[in-house]
Amino acid sequence: MNSPALATLDLALDLVFERVVDVSPEQLWRGWTDPQMLKTWFTPAPWSTVDCEIDLRPGGIFRTVMRSPEGEEFDSSGCYLHIDKHRKLVWTNALLPGFRAAAVKPKTSDDCSDLIFTGIVSLEALANGTRYTATAVHGDPESCQRHAAMGFHEGWGKALDQLLESIHRAA
Repeated sequence: MNSPALATLDLALDLVFERVVDVSPEQLWRGWTDPQMLKTWFTPAPWSTVDCEIDLRPGGIFRTVMRSPEGEEFDSSGCYLHIDKHRKLVWTNALLPGFRAAAVKPKTSDDCSDLIFTGIVSLEALANGTRYTATAVHGDPESCQRHAAMGFHEGWGKALDQLLESIHRAA
């Protein structure tokens, strides 16, 4: 199956996090597609993911509920756009399940609950692991800059470290 790719990376609109890790694409895939496992790593500590719903098909729901250290909860829903097993997941919070347009959320505080983007996670099998690439595609430079300023690279790095810890504990 051919995977859609971002035609051209636009540094004014897109953020990319990439790392080579010592686990297989299949292990990473499970971390992204098993709701119970996803809850163990998805939100960088001290935040936590307290609920997750996955319907792994185009148009299916990808929903998480994140909890702040103060106990405030943030519910985020979107839908999958593309699934290429063990290779690529593409989802967005611009659309709800069934490809229904999401309502525009007003800009709130410094949290990311109103940040609209498309996420692409690519897994490339290597001889001793996987090249893990996460791309956040934004609709305007301001959203991209805001996501970067909120700690995109640090947060995705910490979440990946937590995913790797979960995989190694399960092995």
